[in-house]
Amino acid sequence: MAQLSDDCFAFGGPMMSVDEAVAIIAARVKPIGETETVALADADGRILGRDVAAPLPLPPFKNSAVDGYAVSGADLPASGERTFPVAGRVQAGAPAQPARPGQAVRIFTGAPMPDGTDTVFMQEDVRIDDAGNVILPSGLKPGANVRPAGEDIARDHVALASGRRLRPQDVAVAAAFGLTTLDVVRRLRVGVFSTGDELAAPGGARTEAQLFDSNRFMLIAMLRRLGCEVGDLGILRDERAELAAALKQVARRYDLILTTGGVSTGEEDHVKAGIEQAGSLVLWRMAIKPGRPVAMGIIDGTPLVGLPGNPVASFVTFVHVVRPTVLALSGAVPSPLLPMPVRAAFSYKKKRGRREYVRASLRRAADGSLEATKFPREGAGLLSSLVETDGLIELGESVLRVEPGDTVGFLGYADLL
Repeated sequence: MAQLSDDCFAFGGPMMSVDEAVAIIAARVKPIGETETVALADADGRILGRDVAAPLPLPPFKNSAVDGYAVSGADLPASGERTFPVAGRVQAGAPAQPARPGQAVRIFTGAPMPDGTDTVFMQEDVRIDDAGNVILPSGLKPGANVRPAGEDIARDHVALASGRRLRPQDVAVAAAFGLTTLDVVRRLRVGVFSTGDELAAPGGARTEAQLFDSNRFMLIAMLRRLGCEVGDLGILRDERAELAAALKQVARRYDLILTTGGVSTGEEDHVKAGIEQAGSLVLWRMAIKPGRPVAMGIIDGTPLVGLPGNPVASFVTFVHVVRPTVLALSGAVPSPLLPMPVRAAFSYKKKRGRREYVRASLRRAADGSLEATKFPREGAGLLSSLVETDGLIELGESVLRVEPGDTVGFLGYADLL
């Protein structure tokens, strides 16, 4: 189970920058350190728990990179052409018979190189005479068109390091080693609450003054994309003692608790006070828009993140607080978000000292370059702005304005999880 010290997010200033928060999370959150073994076919998206060193070289034997004719480099013609008798034929998956000096062997892509050969002529570069001999031109260098054993990965090289979030290509490397299982970090257990009397559960009764709860389902989906095992804990009402008791009750069951709503300064915003009653509040506000009110606390050693109730603010702060927390708890190698440079097709003003995220869509300009258009309406409560755009424009703390033609950084939604 995850354990955090009470001061690990302490910050002396009135607001914490995004980079400060991410750096502290990466440095201070301790990985859960528990692993499990999974079948290779189930390893995609999991965090690798132990290094994978190559048990054999890749490729495991010297082989041909093309269809053609294998010969010894010592027999290559210095000028003109040379005729070789064809002494045999070897295809992929079949053993190769040795070749003598002056002989050529018909060979196919991936087939093992016969002993006595080290060079392959591509079949389109040679001629065959009436007797079935192969006529090879000059100009080819010894060793051409051959893949040496270990050319890709040497034996004992650490091909996959622990902490890597496995992708399909990583799974392919493990399969190429002949592995059938991998040791991965067990899935994080995350409990998710929504808070607020204004929320009704989808499928249930809703009064005229209530909204159906959407944030909880968005956050559950985002957590599952990060490989978490999620507990849906429903809606907590605006009653401070009840909220604090509920947080306290579930703290030992989960590696991380996530709430949405109730973290601002209103009289009915009880999450901040509930955290303080059940545990310790160690971070409250971040210099980010949308999403300034973000609470982070510790309850019985378990971290808790309270996100804003507005859906866009909840989405953005999840990316910058919850995502790095999940990765750190999993022992994953830090994975910074790298915005792609695109051209702005909009104007925008912002305050200094605050990181802002603008919802935007990409389009192809007349000159073929990519440009970003801003969603036409503001507001952190507009779910449509997340549905109808392609990602977020990141505007750093020192940026004051954007004009059409400026280069800005774009983060696609698909790259955020």
